Amino acid sequence: MSSQNSKITQLSSRLTDPMHSSSSREDNRRSDPDEDDDDAIFAELEAEIENADDAGMRERGMRALQAEMERLQQLRQGGHGRYDEITDEKEVIRVSAHEPSCVVHFYHTEFKRCQIMDKHLAQLAPKYFGTRFLRVFVENVPWLVEKLGVKVLPCVVCFVDGVTKGRVVGFEELGNTDTFETATLEFQLLNIGVIQKAESSFTTPQITYGAKSSFRQQIRRGGEDDSDFDLDD
Repeated sequence: MSSQNSKITQLSSRLTDPMHSSSSREDNRRSDPDEDDDDAIFAELEAEIENADDAGMRERGMRALQAEMERLQQLRQGGHGRYDEITDEKEVIRVSAHEPSCVVHFYHTEFKRCQIMDKHLAQLAPKYFGTRFLRVFVENVPWLVEKLGVKVLPCVVCFVDGVTKGRVVGFEELGNTDTFETATLEFQLLNIGVIQKAESSFTTPQITYGAKSSFRQQIRRGGEDDSDFDLDD
């Protein structure tokens, strides 16, 4: 049974590997070696399960394989492996509260550094399949902006088990440059624990957020600036 579990884990890892996903989008006129490998693992698993002397072991093996495939399918349907935008504030609250690990980027369309942050998060989302990656337009989520004390954009808030565990604010911790590497952001998220199974809690300070009209005025005034956008300025 341990051999079966090992192969199920191997297959699960391959199916959630971003390199596997990207290769499947290549020229489909050619045979995909990754796909062939997956088929081979499936075939080996099925043969091992079917040839087991113990009927109970065969049944447990098939149940384990089916459960793992269903789990991966549910995660994919739930947005795992993608970098999605949610426009409804209640849905953002629901997802961040119920996902074991969730990264939420608070952005504004007129701010250049938010676009840069989007690019890096989109690269990390398929790599860390177990974490949900989201972006939200700040004007769509005014209650959350105030509740979480979002004061500088871009702001990436990390939730673990529904609790804010940490955040990446602006580019200061990323070298304060627009040309930082994705690995630099990845390192920050790893330290926070949102892309690994870390048990911790983080208490968010309650800071009052200004009126929406004031926010729009500040965006117009500073949206073309390459520096981090400070809502208090």
